[in-house]
Amino acid sequence: MGLLSQIEPRFLNGALQIVKTLGRAGHEALFAGGVVRDLLLRRPVSDIDVTTSAPPETIERLFDHTIPVGRQFGVVVVIIDSINYEVATFRKDFDYQDGRHPGRVEFTSAQEDSLRRDFTINALMLDPDTEEVIDFVEGRQDLENRIIRTVGDPEARFREDKLRLMRAIRFACELGFQIEDRTKCALKARAHEISQVSHERIRDELLKTLVSRRAALGLEMLRENGFLEVILPEVAAMSGVEQPPEFHPEGDVFVHTCLMLRLAEKLHRVLALGVLLHDVGKPPTFKVEDRIRFNGHAEVGANMAVDICRRLRVSREDTHRVVDLVKDHLRFIHVQQMRECTLKKFLRKDHFDDHLELHRLDCLASHRDLSNYEFCCRKLEEIGEETLKPELFLSGHDLIDHGFTPGPIFSTILSSLEDKQLEEEINSRDEALEWVRTTWTPSS
Repeated sequence: MGLLSQIEPRFLNGALQIVKTLGRAGHEALFAGGVVRDLLLRRPVSDIDVTTSAPPETIERLFDHTIPVGRQFGVVVVIIDSINYEVATFRKDFDYQDGRHPGRVEFTSAQEDSLRRDFTINALMLDPDTEEVIDFVEGRQDLENRIIRTVGDPEARFREDKLRLMRAIRFACELGFQIEDRTKCALKARAHEISQVSHERIRDELLKTLVSRRAALGLEMLRENGFLEVILPEVAAMSGVEQPPEFHPEGDVFVHTCLMLRLAEKLHRVLALGVLLHDVGKPPTFKVEDRIRFNGHAEVGANMAVDICRRLRVSREDTHRVVDLVKDHLRFIHVQQMRECTLKKFLRKDHFDDHLELHRLDCLASHRDLSNYEFCCRKLEEIGEETLKPELFLSGHDLIDHGFTPGPIFSTILSSLEDKQLEEEINSRDEALEWVRTTWTPSS
């Protein structure tokens, strides 16, 4: 079975159309980068980049729907059947000035284009007509040996583009590869330069690392190589912060967090950040009294999470969800003692499955007592959605009809009514009206 048979036809067909159109116009066109790497590793392919001898203006002339996303660098997006394909002219880069982008480029050959790329495993090319892999940098050998190695001098590659520093760690985590020694030395020596990269780019690489199968290894590598002190000093501060051994036999706060990441089967970006930051308030609240304590660390951590998410340019919605995870992660301690109405309001929180999973991982990475987790799971099975979120028997209009003047009292009455319904003390509209008549008066 050929390499291209691994690609979904909806992605492959448009890419082949691009290659054939460029070929008919007399230009060389190849698949390049991650698609070739992933095909050789038998990994899923979700996008295909094409590299070509055709200059940008020719690409734009040959295709009806294009976007000049990086025309000055020879990059044009070609849109076919609503799918975007990045088509880039063979180029050589010069005069990197901002730690990310070349000051100028020169259009050149496939070999020169391969030599300007970041890592050997990302510098492979493929002729889709013959399925021949074109390798100018011994990338196939590094794939077989499961090695992350820069193309050429690692100092030069990292000096050109600082984001490559974190990309090396991310690829190591995603693929389960080792970073080659010279590459690793240069990486560690230049870790402080990651501060020159935009917060958005750092966020993207961090999140890709945290949702990878080896997220714990990634976090440890970011710390060991000096990145955490630069991008997340609050998380770096968790290292060495002792915890009470009767509750946390696993070790310090950083060890606990890494263990949670290791135990997670699959994390999405919000839950990954929730795990990473759930105990970020422990270092500033560390205190030894009758035992080691972290009084108020959930609230302190929630405030810190707000600042961290803003710094990383996390979206407002995701920030709210992350902060909510941090703020409420200790509430599970009290679930079995909560009033019925309080418990039901907790269980019906938006994205409660994330709260539940965070708690499960928190327990497994410490004392391993899952009784509160199991209690919540049972309650969720026992209590239907309608019982968790009952439709109130009365509304503000009903209160007006019974002589109440709109104002803050409405919120108080309706909130109390909801508690009564959740406690199943009021089970009908008539009971609700009777409760209002006997408990409240319009003059109140």
